[in-house]
Amino acid sequence: MAIVKPFRAIRPAKDKVAFVSSRSYEEYGAKELNYHLEYNPFSFLHIINPGFKFHKAIAGEERFHLVRNRYLEFLEEGTFVKDDTPCFYLYSIKKRTFSCLGLFCAGSVKDYRENTIKKHEDTLYDREVLFANYLKTVGFNAEPVLITYPDNEAIATLLDQETQKPAEYDFTTTDKIRHTLWKIDNPTTLKKLTEAFATIPSVYIADGHHRSASSNLLAQGLQSENKAHTGEEPYNYFLSYFIPEKAIRIYEFNRMVKDLNGLSKEEFLIKLDTYFRIEKKDDGIYKPSKKHHFSMYLEGEFYSLYLRKTVYQFTDALSELDTQILYKTILEPILGIHNLRDDKRISYGYGKYNLIKMKDAIDNGHFKVGFSLVPITIDEIKTIADADLVMPPKSTYIEPKLRSGLTIYEI
Repeated sequence: MAIVKPFRAIRPAKDKVAFVSSRSYEEYGAKELNYHLEYNPFSFLHIINPGFKFHKAIAGEERFHLVRNRYLEFLEEGTFVKDDTPCFYLYSIKKRTFSCLGLFCAGSVKDYRENTIKKHEDTLYDREVLFANYLKTVGFNAEPVLITYPDNEAIATLLDQETQKPAEYDFTTTDKIRHTLWKIDNPTTLKKLTEAFATIPSVYIADGHHRSASSNLLAQGLQSENKAHTGEEPYNYFLSYFIPEKAIRIYEFNRMVKDLNGLSKEEFLIKLDTYFRIEKKDDGIYKPSKKHHFSMYLEGEFYSLYLRKTVYQFTDALSELDTQILYKTILEPILGIHNLRDDKRISYGYGKYNLIKMKDAIDNGHFKVGFSLVPITIDEIKTIADADLVMPPKSTYIEPKLRSGLTIYEI
């Protein structure tokens, strides 16, 4: 059963929410980040960039403590408020090409450990330790783990009923995205939602594997320090956003490689012929349209690569994944890329116009060859997770991307 728990959120005062909430820190370029820090004193970015106040780059434990100080200042100044009772928070995102409705709640570390919350990506232990130490020092969690659950009529009905009520927040950001949040504090509704989720045997991490792993590591450490541990302490949970499977959007990451590993174009194509039927395309930009079918851009020309299924052997769900096929047939054996996460010769791109961007990057000499794939499906993600397998890095780019500082979970 999936555990969802209401919590007393720390969140922006109603008149400041549009100024406080921000995109994830990693999404800002240096100039845009500096602009927000310079001209918006309410931005959550001030909390996670405390060195700006001192005109100094600050890292490590010193930064963690300053983050804690900035957070407390936001509370003292009334920029943040804390709800009196535990709540669920229903949150809607709407833009021209995408909309979703999901639930902010506290997810369970116990569910993570027992694989009720299922994973499909590997995590790096050093990053887990770093973020666990960060959480322990700052004492709050502001970026939720995105978790999907099977479409459920009972939950959908309850959530739809809540959207008919007045919203706590309703604002539009400068990227033309509308954000609406409802506070659910009725005890009967809280109980019904908790019971409805308890009927779901498994849920799946869509985005936030390191955040959930770090919360688990933190909980293990705090539990060992707490002789009166009950399992209900705040550290046994982490900030989550639960969303039905039908509501997420999955996009592909293209792969771009800087060289052909010492091969000429002709030698490279001959090696590709082992696993692929190759066709040169003469009618402009070419994008693949189905599984096991790839697009390649090399020296000003697009090619289609059709997998020779009589040669490549499917042994499990991972072997059928297009990102794994590309790795096992081209990137590793031909181009010599063994570590997809850290090799500096490979780069990744995503987005609506990324195929054009990939072409431009190769035409400008930044890369030698590029590959485009079709997006992985939610069913593939679930199959991989159910089999306790791990996808290659950068297999999926998933929306929604959630804002920081909208609801905060205190540990």
